[in-house]
Amino acid sequence: MIVRSLDEISETDADIKTENWRSRRIVLAKEKVGFSFHETVLYAGTESTFWYANHVELVHCIEGEAELTNEETGEKHIITPGTLYLLNGHEKHTVRPKTDFRVLCVFNPPVTGREVHDENGVYPLVVEEDAAV
Repeated sequence: MIVRSLDEISETDADIKTENWRSRRIVLAKEKVGFSFHETVLYAGTESTFWYANHVELVHCIEGEAELTNEETGEKHIITPGTLYLLNGHEKHTVRPKTDFRVLCVFNPPVTGREVHDENGVYPLVVEEDAAV
């Protein structure tokens, strides 16, 4: 059994910060449970485009409000607490938070925590065995 708090993750290498967002990776590939789980805050007034070509992501909003745009279709959605979106088709998408936007995210396959978005917003597919040092 794993019991972990956000306080344990904060200010470690599992606490990823950018100008647009902060993501605390709570469960990663190294736990070998088949998914990763993150708490992410995207900051009000920013715009972030992502494309998880190698992962399926589920995003559940627990605080704030954002506009979500499917870049493939142009379809827009307002995401508020209690709403989730599932990128089951690996859709390229843009998130525009109107307020700080706090979400819980599940990735499959799990991320290792070492991935960095490339110029297209894509995470490379890295498996834990590949990431071992």
